[in-house]
Amino acid sequence: MKKYIATLSATLLLLGAALTAARGSESNPAAAEARADIQKTLGFVPHFFLEFPEQMLPGTWEEMKTLQMNPNTALPGKVKELIGLGVAAQIPCKYCIEAHTEFAKLNGASEAELGDAVGMAAITRHWSTVLNGIQTDEAKFRADAARVVSNIRKAMASKAPAPAPIAVVDGQSALKDIAQSIGFVPEFFKRFPDAARASAWRTMKEVEMNPNTAVSPKDKELIGLAVASQIPCRFCIIHHTELAKLDGATEAEIDEAIAMAAFTRQMSTLLNGMQVDQGQFHNDIARLVKATQTAAANKPK
Repeated sequence: MKKYIATLSATLLLLGAALTAARGSESNPAAAEARADIQKTLGFVPHFFLEFPEQMLPGTWEEMKTLQMNPNTALPGKVKELIGLGVAAQIPCKYCIEAHTEFAKLNGASEAELGDAVGMAAITRHWSTVLNGIQTDEAKFRADAARVVSNIRKAMASKAPAPAPIAVVDGQSALKDIAQSIGFVPEFFKRFPDAARASAWRTMKEVEMNPNTAVSPKDKELIGLAVASQIPCRFCIIHHTELAKLDGATEAEIDEAIAMAAFTRQMSTLLNGMQVDQGQFHNDIARLVKATQTAAANKPK
């Protein structure tokens, strides 16, 4: 009897979704066209699209196609998905974390790259909290950011041997290493609690400033910028924008990183606000991944 009731309930849910779609095709032709295009593009209509407000569906789907799914934009698919993951991880949005993780893997992302994306999101949120909490002066911060960039450029152009490394064991040795690394000690590092300064600096230096991580320096800064844009944190936006440019990011890449952040927040808001069933969402993502893998395997070589 319980099995019968469960089956009946599932059937009624599917019927309800179908009726909703049918009513939508009559009342909103644009939404009907979007659903037809989703079916054509993906091979099926993921259930979560059926729960979105009809007025939102056409534009949302079009933005997904032209930005996130488009292979011909400024940023490659893997980087866009790592940006989405970084943003999703610190919202936090369980739907988006799952989707961007699986789509990043589809685009070739390794576990190390996934970790770098999440780590950069964590670092950006960490320093956003500090910079805003101590009420940092924006003009002074902009001047410091420009000074950092100038000092890094000079160091890159210099042929002088690298200075001897400093063992960072406490707050005071961290200040010395910061000064050696970027040419001076910004005020927010001085304000950070002495007892924890060494660990906070080590994390920034070994993840964000490390040129040998799985994700490239430019892409790490774009992830940081995307996260900063939707916190929002003006200080972090300034910091990550300038360092992304220093690492070779174009205006198109910077704009696209910000757009991916905006789209991830939009999807997170819709998925959470409409209380999309997480089990069904998981199944939809798994089906999308399998369909994509099958299509790639069957593609003529």
